[in-house]
Amino acid sequence: MFAARATWTRVLVLIAALALLAAACGGDDEAEGVDPDVSCAFEDLNLATAGTLTVATGEPVFPPWMGVGDDVFDVPESKTGFEGGLVYALAEELGFTDDQVAFVRTGFGEAIAPGPKDWDFNIQQYSINDERDEVVDFSVPYYTTRQALVTFPDSPFATATSLADLADAKLGAAIGTTSLDFVEDVIKPNTEASVYDENVDVEAAMRAGQIDGLVVDLPAAYFVTAVQVEGAIIAGQFEEGAADPDNYGMLFADGNPLVSCVNVALAELIDNGKLQELEDTWLTQDGGVPTIGN
Repeated sequence: MFAARATWTRVLVLIAALALLAAACGGDDEAEGVDPDVSCAFEDLNLATAGTLTVATGEPVFPPWMGVGDDVFDVPESKTGFEGGLVYALAEELGFTDDQVAFVRTGFGEAIAPGPKDWDFNIQQYSINDERDEVVDFSVPYYTTRQALVTFPDSPFATATSLADLADAKLGAAIGTTSLDFVEDVIKPNTEASVYDENVDVEAAMRAGQIDGLVVDLPAAYFVTAVQVEGAIIAGQFEEGAADPDNYGMLFADGNPLVSCVNVALAELIDNGKLQELEDTWLTQDGGVPTIGN
């Protein structure tokens, strides 16, 4: 458990770990880091409700992020999924027991609005970017995703092994996403990308045969093929990274000192291997996804 009376040596080690994480994710400019002037003793934590870690997330929540399993679908308290497990691991590091963790639901865009929050942090795959960082704060990245192609097994693009193989594909993605940027800036198919308001709209277009495939992050691709689009497959994950890596961070009200304590706790989970264990358990799955090269 995270020790409230950490020595300066320990704090410096954790700061170094955070710097390494941010560098690995390509996001050291976005990392909030650790403020040594902020006390992370349990009684000093800046909480929306005293004695409770109040965590906001989406409604509903989806595998592989939270609520994995028919009997616990949309149940973040089940501790299942990558983000579900991470919340409870962070809570333990900060000194909370499981029954001191409470979940509330928010809209995705609603949480990004400036102003005070009635929760401590929000976790629902928020990409860290400069525009959002002007009105809210982020933790250091807890996950960096790769993009993947979802199509049907009988598609001529199901066996693509390079970007060139997708030149004639009609691809779809949701507006304002790094997936759309990836289609337009990296894949660059001959046909302009089909743009939709939400991922569910992209999936509907694929089921209707309006596009050859869709591009989403790899964990979302697992969910799309398992639940959303019957018969679809993950044709591959892309070797090429996005120009701006899609780093996920926990979202806080602007200026909330709790972000520093969560960053220290996250660094501890990196240091002890717990974060990697959660990723291996919930996001890697069978590891059998082929790679689409440059």
